[in-house]
Amino acid sequence: MNKYFNFELIFLMFFMLACINSDKSRMEKQPVDYVDPLIGSGGHGHVFVGANVPFGAVQIGPNNIYKGWDWCSGYHYSDSLIIGFSQLHLSGTGIGDLADILIMPFTGEVRLNKGTQEYPHNGYLSTFSHDNEKIKPGYYSVKMDNGVKVELTATERVGFHKYYFPENEKSHIIIDLKEGINDKTTKSSITQIDEHTLLGHRFSRGWAKEQQVFFAIRSSVPITNLKLYDNTILLDEDNPESKILKGLISFNKNPGKIELKVGISPVSEENALANINAEIPGWDFDMVATSARNKWNDELSKISIETKNESDKKIFYTSLYHAFMHPSLFNDHNGDYQGTDNKIYRNADFTNYTVLSLWDTYRAAHPLFTILQPERIDDFVNTMLAIYDHQGYLPIWHLNGYETKTMVGISGLQVISEAYLKGYRGFDAERAYEAIKKTSMLDIEGLDYLKEFKPIPFGEKTGRTVAQTMELSISDGSTALMAKSMGKDEDFEYFRKRGKNYQLYYDESVGFFRGIKKDGQWNEIFDPTASKRPFAREYAEGNAWQYLWLVPQDVAGLVDLLGGKDTFIARLDSFFVLETEAGKEVISDLTGLIGQYAHGNEPSHHIVYLYASVGQQWKTAEKVRQIMSDFYKDNPDGIIGNEDCGQMSAWYIFSSLGFYPVFPASQEYVLGSPIFDRADIRLPGGKTFTVLAENNSPDNIYIQKVELNGHEHKKIYISHKDIMNGGSLKFFMGDSPNQNFYE
Repeated sequence: MNKYFNFELIFLMFFMLACINSDKSRMEKQPVDYVDPLIGSGGHGHVFVGANVPFGAVQIGPNNIYKGWDWCSGYHYSDSLIIGFSQLHLSGTGIGDLADILIMPFTGEVRLNKGTQEYPHNGYLSTFSHDNEKIKPGYYSVKMDNGVKVELTATERVGFHKYYFPENEKSHIIIDLKEGINDKTTKSSITQIDEHTLLGHRFSRGWAKEQQVFFAIRSSVPITNLKLYDNTILLDEDNPESKILKGLISFNKNPGKIELKVGISPVSEENALANINAEIPGWDFDMVATSARNKWNDELSKISIETKNESDKKIFYTSLYHAFMHPSLFNDHNGDYQGTDNKIYRNADFTNYTVLSLWDTYRAAHPLFTILQPERIDDFVNTMLAIYDHQGYLPIWHLNGYETKTMVGISGLQVISEAYLKGYRGFDAERAYEAIKKTSMLDIEGLDYLKEFKPIPFGEKTGRTVAQTMELSISDGSTALMAKSMGKDEDFEYFRKRGKNYQLYYDESVGFFRGIKKDGQWNEIFDPTASKRPFAREYAEGNAWQYLWLVPQDVAGLVDLLGGKDTFIARLDSFFVLETEAGKEVISDLTGLIGQYAHGNEPSHHIVYLYASVGQQWKTAEKVRQIMSDFYKDNPDGIIGNEDCGQMSAWYIFSSLGFYPVFPASQEYVLGSPIFDRADIRLPGGKTFTVLAENNSPDNIYIQKVELNGHEHKKIYISHKDIMNGGSLKFFMGDSPNQNFYE
């Protein structure tokens, strides 16, 4: 009896312990729980706020009235009005577009216009409070002041809306195809095909000069009262088309709760409906929201971190969240997509993407993808090769089927070269190199001069010539390394020489790169700290000081050009302390200033790591820690400049781990100053790369010693192979510089 009793007691104890451990496991925070989607929604961050899945085609979220630059994503934390919920958004860009297929539930009398900021109650918009919002990865909800509660979630190509209408109120849903961010509708339609289903399209002209979105809407309740309007004029035609079509669904009896599944497609209305059938065949909103959360958690779990600072965890995982929003899927569930040539391509053998903000993202976001998104790299490259086939050159800034040609350079060249050099082979390497070489030999973007080693002349119709040349020189340096790796020795020598074209613009008399006119004379309008016209037309969103350092492909050559290591260091020191004169205007993109350094804009991002190249790595450590501390916060104004489709976040992710890709094609990551005690990077094949920081603290910012896989590492960088092979990188930190920890 005693034996039986003891066995029963032991079993009961084990059962209780298992329950406790199970409860504890459920209570433990997952990476997704640290994400705060409102970080960067204020200030100039321009991040998307709403519901989506990693790299998804749909970004479903609230829109305020568009009031300019800080509303590029449709939502700004300072606002208190919602005009509706649209299916597509950009995250962090400096130009606004998208916000297509806006849907708004409202109550009371019929109102066909959204209203205005000054007179909000004259329209269908509603005021709201942030206290009534709930936002987490893959989910958004708000109870608006009009009484309607809205919940949103998403799959890759379908937005899922759920509305709760207040009792005893007239209830309506408007589908406003006039509305978009910074664009104009050129053609639109809505057709009801059965009592639960609408099909339609919206074509528009904005940043993307030709954009088309097809959609399908499936309702959980019958649509028995649909009226179509040409803006405010009631239409009685069958299947009407209009530039400014609006569909109004009204309910004779309050529906209480209504759910809408909104599928989108770049190809056809039928494909949009097929996307709904494939991705959300049922009506289980909570299951879809849980699936979206799990997709985010899987991606965010690719890095686990240990730190005593909970705020740093929020910033880190929110940064990963932002970095994994774009590029965005630009195909249907069956593989169909629209090409840049406006033709439809069926059943593609790769996954097609868009929102390629390459001038920004080639610097750190795409290098981050080569570590954390290896399954997507080949698709990114094949997407760019398809764009090359369709338009005759590699992408510059590709937006939903259209080449915007925004910013300078042709940064797809760097991204493809880097992918090849890092061992990716899920694309035709010879075809990729041919696309790079042919693009580089075209007479576009100033290449007609640069391929002959001549400066692009500065004039009335040509600006940004210095910035253009410096970015293309980085491309050429990347191409040279790819050519060398492929055994194309003549091409290697040619592109290596082209990688030094930046030197054509160096004016020794002033010590800066500046514009050259057609007659060979320097542009006489020059001020190295000025960032506005007419003084800064040679540069793209920057000044001569910031562009002095944009030579990551040839740092040794830049050191020589500036007069040697001592002069280089002295000028770099000056760069970080020289203030712009009082009263001199600075362009809005130049935020996060440390002297002339502007962390809010991408051309500055590598500069703090240049100290390491000239023997003063401890200054890199100081500046990196300062930037992470001062310019990344866990509040709505927590990103110092435009997020730019993940680049601002990618800088933080790399730097917080302790290394950064100064020149991505080199396959090297320069050491900085890690802020976490431990980070484990999950890699393909079950491998893990662990980064450890011993004696790490806010005071111990300086590297004393580095060990790679247990052996002392005397270099200022680690290689891509070092990471992808798995193993460990251990930093020993201290409160004063060790000038001899590396060779």
